[in-house]
Parts: sequence; C-alpha cells; structure tokens
Amino acid sequence: MESRGNFASKVGIVLATAGSSVGLGNIWRFPVETGQNGGAAFIIVYLACVIFLGVPMMTAEFIIGRRTHTDIASAYERLAPREPWRFAGYAGMACVTLILSYYSVVAGWILKYTVDAITGRFTFIDPQSPLDTSAYFAAFSSSTREPLFYAVLFLLITHLIIVRGVESGIERVSKVLMPVLAVLMLLLAVGSLTMPGAADGVAFLVKPDFSKITSDVVLSALGQAFFSLSVAIGCLATYASYFKGDVNLLKTSANVVGIDTMVAILSGFIIFPAVFSVQGVSPDAGPSLVFVTLPNIFSSLFGGAPVVGYLFSLMFYLLLVLAALTSSISMHEEVTAFFVDRHGASRRRSAAIMTAVSVTLAVLCSLSFGPLRDFRPFFGLGFFDAFDSVTALWIMPLSGIVLSIFVGWRLPRAAVIDELTNHHQIRFPRWLFVSFFFLIRWVAPIAITLIFINQLR
Repeated sequence: MESRGNFASKVGIVLATAGSSVGLGNIWRFPVETGQNGGAAFIIVYLACVIFLGVPMMTAEFIIGRRTHTDIASAYERLAPREPWRFAGYAGMACVTLILSYYSVVAGWILKYTVDAITGRFTFIDPQSPLDTSAYFAAFSSSTREPLFYAVLFLLITHLIIVRGVESGIERVSKVLMPVLAVLMLLLAVGSLTMPGAADGVAFLVKPDFSKITSDVVLSALGQAFFSLSVAIGCLATYASYFKGDVNLLKTSANVVGIDTMVAILSGFIIFPAVFSVQGVSPDAGPSLVFVTLPNIFSSLFGGAPVVGYLFSLMFYLLLVLAALTSSISMHEEVTAFFVDRHGASRRRSAAIMTAVSVTLAVLCSLSFGPLRDFRPFFGLGFFDAFDSVTALWIMPLSGIVLSIFVGWRLPRAAVIDELTNHHQIRFPRWLFVSFFFLIRWVAPIAITLIFINQLR
C-alpha cells in the first residue's frame, strides 16, 4: 500500500486546513446571510458562534483524525469498535460526495463567469444594449452542454491536485492558492472602499442595530458558522490524519477559524460598499447576488469606467474560483483517503473513483436546471435541490451532534487531553480544559440541535 504521507510544515497545515474551511460559504453565503439579517448585529453574533462553537468543534474533529491517522470511517471504528458510531464516518463521506456534486456545478458557473470577466462581457457593454443579467444566467444555467463542460472541468482540476498526494499536491497548491486569495481579497476590498457611497456599506457592517438581533438571527449565525467552517463531515478529520505529533491542535483550530472568519468579514467589505455605491441595489439581494446583481454593479463602477470594472470583475470571479477549489480539494480527499486506507488502492485509482462518481452526480445536478427540470423524484425536488437539502438540513447537523457527543462523552477524557496536550508536551491552564469539555458536551450539541430544528420549520 502507498504511504499516506503527511503535511510537511505547520504553515502548510494551517493554509491547507484553512483552505478546506474557506469556500463559497465565506465569500458568497456570508454576505447573503449578513445582508438578510441586519449587517453588523449579525456579524457580532456570528463572531461569538465561531469562537464558542467553531473552535471546539474543529478541535474535536482534529482529535479524531490525528488520534487514528486514517480515513474518517476507519477512525470511528478504531476508536469505538463494534459500536454503531462507525456510521457517522460513512455519513460524512456520503455528505461530501453529494456536496461536491452540486458544489462543482456552482463552481462551474463561476468558471464560466470568470471566462466572461476575462472577455469583458460584464464591463465593455454598449449602453444602448445593456446585458440582461437575469435572463443571461437563466439561459446559461438551463442549457445542457456549457454548464456540464465547466462543472467537469472544475472536477478535473481538483482531481489533478489530489493525485499528486498530500505534500506535493494539497499542501503545495494551498501554499499558492491561499496567499493569492488573500491578495485578491485585499485588492478588491481597497477598490470597493474607494467607491462613492462606500461609507454607507461600511456603516452597514460596523454599526450594529441590536434591535435586529432575534432568535432567527442567532440561529442563522449559528448555522452560518457551522456551514462555513465545514465541521463534522470528515474533511477536517481527514486532514488531521496527516498531522504530525507535534501539531498543537487547539492553536491550529484557532488559527484556521481566525483565517476563515477574516475571509468572511473581508468579503463583506468587498461586496457591501460596492452594493451601496449603486442606486437601486439592496444589500439583501440574496443568492442571486453573484450571478445577477454583481455583473450589473461591475459595469457601473466609478461612473461606468470600463477598465476599473473589468479588473474588479476579473479579480472577484477568480477569487470565487480559488475559494471553491480549496474546499473541493478537501471534500475529494476525504473519500480518496478512504479507498487508499481501507482498500489499499493506489492514490491515482482512488482519486479516479471519486472523480467518476462526482462527475456522474454533477451531470444529474446540472441537468436538473435544464432537460431534467421537470424530473423531481425526491419529494418534489430535483437532484440539485435534493442533494443540497439532505446534506444541509439533515446530514451536516446530525453529524455535528454525533461528533460533539462522541468526543465529549464517548472518548475517554484522558485520550482527549492526551491529544490536546500532545501527550503532555503542551501545558494548558485547567480552565481551558473545563471550558472545552463544557462547550463540546453541552453547548455544541444543544446549539446544533436548535439549528437542526430551526431549519426543518
């Protein structure tokens, strides 16, 4: 059997793991949630959620991965043999397989829009014949060949990175993609903040109206924190299985959560000053923001200066592609690792199996907007919506509850402390252990249960 490999450096660990968490949930979903839930007040609640829920949950998943140094399904089986906990590992793999299938469709749309940005479709527009972005997106997404081409292309790019292994593939690519992503975000934020009317967008993000904080806002912030960090579905445990013994798990979690949160908030400083600089655009535009609203904004930037709009649109869609890619790599790797560890298959063969399955399911998801739009075999839902619903509403929250209970109650307390302290090589104050176990045993499962119930309403 091939060597599993390890991450070669602690910087590589943080960047790769942050890449797993940083994705479209940060740059697309976070601004949407912020816009629909009152701006700054939502962000304050979100920050509390990632600190008190995100860090301990991520650390818990790291513990499972590094404790066993194997794939997620085998990890649960080794830690609790002959017990039904192993199904949590298989549920995680099923979850990422379904997510990757529809995620690649959305990533394919973004690839298409990146090509459009390169050709200047959104910026070099004849004022006499403006682009109807809503009709344009509807026509593209409902067509057959073009969305399939871009979705498959995105999956093939992911595949080529995975087959190169942990150090030469995932870590090396993450060391390039994450700094490029950071530079693009900073450039976009600076450009957005210099727009006319940007002050209103900044005020929306930094001046909280606490009257807007309701139970629904709190639950939305909890759900966004959980979704954004990609906890409990096995990706982080898989990456942690490649950690060496000297990695400080709690510190790594804090670093990754910090990067993930900064990316999310910085995305707000990119989008909302731009949104507020254009008349007639609402900050709560919703999921259509990326494909319908923003292309119109790009053509209107700085009084319609085409060169500025061109650069802005190109950097923005390239940013989204990079964010989508860093997340897709971790999802692909989770199942690839299973075939390598459990069945002794080569990495190339294992990656090919996962890619083939993902391409097949992605085809069905893409066609559900076109030729299969009327084929709704899942309680009235097509493939795309069904996969989205079953993962977001059911598998992810239930997996989170299982993770918190497993690490908080099933694993021996001594084993958890062993991993947190690197076999007592790291000294932590007693209050930190007390806080960790309290959050994992009580706060996390109750909070995730509330998210679960709220989503089913």
